[in-house]
Amino acid sequence: MATALNDAEIIEGLQQLDGWERDGDMLTKTFQFDSYLAGIAFASTVGVISEGLDHHPDMTILWRKVTVSYTTHDAGSKLTEKDFAAATAIEAVGYPKS
Repeated sequence: MATALNDAEIIEGLQQLDGWERDGDMLTKTFQFDSYLAGIAFASTVGVISEGLDHHPDMTILWRKVTVSYTTHDAGSKLTEKDFAAATAIEAVGYPKS
């Protein structure tokens, strides 16, 4: 079972991530793209990364926007290191910015 982070640890983790925000007990970011298909490709990439980490986000796919949100269910749907590791892996891949 994963251990929930405290507020200080969450604030510290957010300082390491560009554009990610805390939304209650979720770590979330909305990515914008030049085209709908670029967003779809990005969502697929997030899915592959998440599957590799065995940590899956909620995703909302809109026209030229994809919102990715992580929380750790086996920690009582709280934020854990797993959420920040997944966000860091997504950022490391890079994505087209509009």
